[in-house]
Amino acid sequence: MPTYDLRNKETGEVKEMILSISKKEEMVESGNWEQVHTSVPNLVTHSGSMLSKTSGDWKNKLDQIKNQAGGNTGLSADKKRKYGFVDNSIHN
Repeated sequence: MPTYDLRNKETGEVKEMILSISKKEEMVESGNWEQVHTSVPNLVTHSGSMLSKTSGDWKNKLDQIKNQAGGNTGLSADKKRKYGFVDNSIHN
């Protein structure tokens, strides 16, 4: 259920209440309560690429992993074809 901030019109007290939408609407329509709109929480945690915000050491480690990977999955050529793997192994 959602959380609402409601103000008692008689006392001016603001309470944070966990209510269904229908229950909140009933309380507001009764005339004793009014909904208080507070600031919207900041939902954006970051913008841009996470890779651009990492250290140079991490980028170097990713490059090292990519260079050493070589594409060897350990599957036979038949199973690679069966499961749709592309053989990107380095051949001399």
